[in-house]
Amino acid sequence: MSLFAVKSLKHITAEAESGEHKLARTLGPGSLIALGIGAIIGAGLFSLTGLAAATNAGPAVTLSMMVAAFGCAFAGLCYSEFSCMIPVAGSAYTYAYATLGEWLAWIIGWDLVLEYAVGAATVSISWSGYVVSLLHDFGIDLPPQFVAGPFEAVRLPDGRELSGIVNLPAIFIIIVISLLLMAGIKESARTNAVIVVIKLTVVVVFIALGWAFINKDNYTPYIPQNTGTFGEFGFSGIMMGAGTIFFAYIGFDAVSTAAQEAKNPQRDMPIGIIGSLAICTVLYVLFAHVLTGIVSFKELGVSAPVALAVDRTSYPFLKLLVKFGIIAGFTSVILVMLLGQSRVFYSMSRDGLVPKIFSEIHPKLRTPWRSNMLFMIFVAPFSGFLPLKVVGHMTSIGTLFAFVIVCAAILVMRYKQPNVPRPFKTPWVPLVPVLGILANFSLMYSLGADNWIRLAVWLAIGQVFYFAYSRTHSHLAAGSK
Repeated sequence: MSLFAVKSLKHITAEAESGEHKLARTLGPGSLIALGIGAIIGAGLFSLTGLAAATNAGPAVTLSMMVAAFGCAFAGLCYSEFSCMIPVAGSAYTYAYATLGEWLAWIIGWDLVLEYAVGAATVSISWSGYVVSLLHDFGIDLPPQFVAGPFEAVRLPDGRELSGIVNLPAIFIIIVISLLLMAGIKESARTNAVIVVIKLTVVVVFIALGWAFINKDNYTPYIPQNTGTFGEFGFSGIMMGAGTIFFAYIGFDAVSTAAQEAKNPQRDMPIGIIGSLAICTVLYVLFAHVLTGIVSFKELGVSAPVALAVDRTSYPFLKLLVKFGIIAGFTSVILVMLLGQSRVFYSMSRDGLVPKIFSEIHPKLRTPWRSNMLFMIFVAPFSGFLPLKVVGHMTSIGTLFAFVIVCAAILVMRYKQPNVPRPFKTPWVPLVPVLGILANFSLMYSLGADNWIRLAVWLAIGQVFYFAYSRTHSHLAAGSK
């Protein structure tokens, strides 16, 4: 560990313990579980579950859900220790910068673009699918060529299929949310709570009412025979399906960021993380079971699979409720992802690792509006031209890579800084971090060579940028910190 990192860690820890910066410990295990459920249930469940079932696991996508949760649990426990050691709000980049040094922090920060920016593109494509379906219910049909990218096939009313041109609704929502962020629109706690209730209601109502429409024939075979290609059904399909729907669990680390506000972190953090993951996994499994029971898994490879399922029920109000609720939830997720992306690069810019334009604040709006504009330009092409499967896998493999680094970092920190105060300690070290590395790495492996190549190319671009610009412009290099 660099001398800079050690000094930064001591400085931040001392500052956080001062009266001015000390956080009030008010959260109990119930509050932490509620926080986790609100953060976890989101876009992945309503979009990528159908894709994983159609192309990877079949009805056994329920097993994929369990495998993904297994890897998340280990990573969450490791995140919790970091969030206690670095008692300020922040992402994995913030933790790495203060504990592991600049280079590893850069890798994580660059990798987080795949989680936040590309993740926003993934959600926008599904948002488009559900909006198109909802508009159809009201008798409004958008031109099919302009609701899908050129790598996706769209079905015409007469049954013919043709390639799309551009997904305009997906680009539209990215632009609208980016403009809102530039203007300084913030989500209030009350609005967030309402959206969480809507998302939970959609899940529970879909499970309860959809159960009566299950066709048991759709579960045969439960684990379709492998086609001879890795990841296409069979055991490898379950694993690749887990890597695909891993996106559905992104957000659980929000529990770990509240560690300094927990009444009893040593006891409450494992309860909050494991409890929220367990509840969401149960809901996810039941949701996937109903989805693949109503519609054959072979038909679920679309951007709005839940809309396809509710259209086959006899409840007109359910169709509108589910679709409207999902769209509302997607909108908030896109906002949070684009907000998070701009804030990560804001921190990196303040450290000198990316140009100052990413930390420039509008004099009146008080927002990093240039950063929001640049990411709008970056994300929109992903939304408009790439298929859901590609951007979804890019998001998952990028996030899994960050989790592997976090788990490994716990081992490094326990060795190099064993005496640093830790209000919460990851239990059973080195077993838990090692299992976290193995579980998340296996999910990365299951995503296939194409996604590894994309990840490698992205990280290589990041290394070129770091050594060409960041290393010489960083505050650490300038000696200003």
